[in-house]
Amino acid sequence: MNLEHFDAFINTPPLWKHKEFNITQFSLPEINLNQVIIREIPSKLRLGHQLEYVFKQLVSQTALYEISIDNLPIRNNTRTLGEIDFILTNKISSELIHVELTYKFYLIDPSIKETIHQLIGPNKRDLFFTKLEKIRNDQFKLLHSPEGIEALQKKDIHHESVHHQVCFKGQLFVPYKGRVSPISPLNGDCIVGFWIAFNEFNSASFSSYQFYMPNKLSWLLPPNDNVQWKSHQKIIFDIRQKNYMNISPMIWIKKSETRFEKCFVVWW
Repeated sequence: MNLEHFDAFINTPPLWKHKEFNITQFSLPEINLNQVIIREIPSKLRLGHQLEYVFKQLVSQTALYEISIDNLPIRNNTRTLGEIDFILTNKISSELIHVELTYKFYLIDPSIKETIHQLIGPNKRDLFFTKLEKIRNDQFKLLHSPEGIEALQKKDIHHESVHHQVCFKGQLFVPYKGRVSPISPLNGDCIVGFWIAFNEFNSASFSSYQFYMPNKLSWLLPPNDNVQWKSHQKIIFDIRQKNYMNISPMIWIKKSETRFEKCFVVWW
């Protein structure tokens, strides 16, 4: 992970602004990446865990916050009930902020009426509404459980003095050639591409373009020209292999020397 990944994380908009769904978004302070010291992040970690390291490095190098707790497991005897992502201390106000970090890639399904239910993961195993419920009912309440209270007391933190927020960033993808209504209260700035069924992607409409299948870490990035592009015929073979395993890959599309797009080719 390098500077461009840190930059992509910072520039990914929050999935909603301010307070929605009774959950407040944490606002990252302005960060000058030229002054940030990037430390090595274990490459074998899942993307979500790598981004926890990114968040920690960025916040710890700001003048406003001190990280009081990060990745604190809450246990009942030997059973782990969950984990507190971060508790930050505002150096000016001394306010304690519990921040749950989430970074998601969602496809918008306009066939579903309510916006809150329209967002689904590329492989249909991840739902925005379910994640919201988990944050409200599990992750926030964990601090106020007997086990959470005890764990915080050992860190000299009183659970009732902590304010809950999220750093919930995301990239959204609209259906190919589909019509999408305004997605308020979600942030329309998060829309960065489209999703398409394999049979529609495997057509002459795309045959003149070039393609690249990024690894998951590079999903964060905007498409760029510093990759080995493939023809439509060759990328179809790669996509078919993924789709056979019920995996919907992200694809970068080079339409011209200056025009790039990103999409998911879904297996379902």
